Amino acid sequence: MKVRSLILVSTMSLFATMAFAQKGELFGNYSYMQFNPTINGLNSRALNGAGGGAQWNIKPMIGIKAEFQGYMSTETSVSVTSPIPGPNGGIIPVGTYKSNATIFTYLFGPVVQLPGKRFRPFGEVLFGGMQTELYTQLNSAVIANGGKLDASETQHPFTMAFGGGLDINVNKHVAVRVAQMDWVLTRFTNPWTDTNNQNSFRYLGGIVFKFGGD
Repeated sequence: MKVRSLILVSTMSLFATMAFAQKGELFGNYSYMQFNPTINGLNSRALNGAGGGAQWNIKPMIGIKAEFQGYMSTETSVSVTSPIPGPNGGIIPVGTYKSNATIFTYLFGPVVQLPGKRFRPFGEVLFGGMQTELYTQLNSAVIANGGKLDASETQHPFTMAFGGGLDINVNKHVAVRVAQMDWVLTRFTNPWTDTNNQNSFRYLGGIVFKFGGD
């Protein structure tokens, strides 16, 4: 938690300074994610959250973005009606296992945009990490029920977001981000199976504040 907080504060401070000194932006947004945990019997989860970040525009068509998002989840459960063999000789016994999918993401990368007087479409590819207690909670619940799995610490796996969106300018300093939609790849090690890729979808919308422009 301390490392995550340090990354967040340091990076936001750096990009905030760049935004005021250069042609930069600060943004805040609502975000929706349809997260797919790739666990049999556990459906994908609809998560609501919020976040923000900063973007430094190196050139009118090219920028570098730092973005941070958080998502909250209600508790859900998965029922196992017959024992399931797990990886490495593990066993998941019959039972009902509860978990929470609260998520935090931190992503960085290039943005390509088509600046216009009224509209600005953009595309992006971002790289970084994600943190969730989902897999750790399920693993602990299995062990507490007499199952056998390798205990997993909290993971911070490789994460990538690829997509784009559209901003509508209100004036030269403010824009509305009407839509940003991304495919999100994460590589959590799933303690229930041998899979380690999760493919999810997210939507973002919010306000962009511009600094240092003409």
